[in-house]
Amino acid sequence: MITVILLIFGALTFSLIAVLVGLLGARRKIGFGWSYLISIVTTPFVGLVVTLLFDKLPDGKRKWGCLGFVFAIFTVIIITVMLIYIVLSLANSGKTDFLKSV
Repeated sequence: MITVILLIFGALTFSLIAVLVGLLGARRKIGFGWSYLISIVTTPFVGLVVTLLFDKLPDGKRKWGCLGFVFAIFTVIIITVMLIYIVLSLANSGKTDFLKSV
């Protein structure tokens, strides 16, 4: 039960940090989409380093790009499917104590 909670917490934390790196990239020439993609494919730390290597945009503008929205929706779908799979696999394995505690 603890490993399931840690897995859920880890996935949500990983995704949140990747979004934060993407938001940082929105104010740089790399843009939100590429910063976010690099953070998801590698790790948020590598994405942060790559994002910080790019120059800031002039006048504090933001560069979202169409990739940012697509990747954000994709991540939400993946996390939702993963959580549903975990809950259903626990329900089918006979460990109903976890479901009763939720």
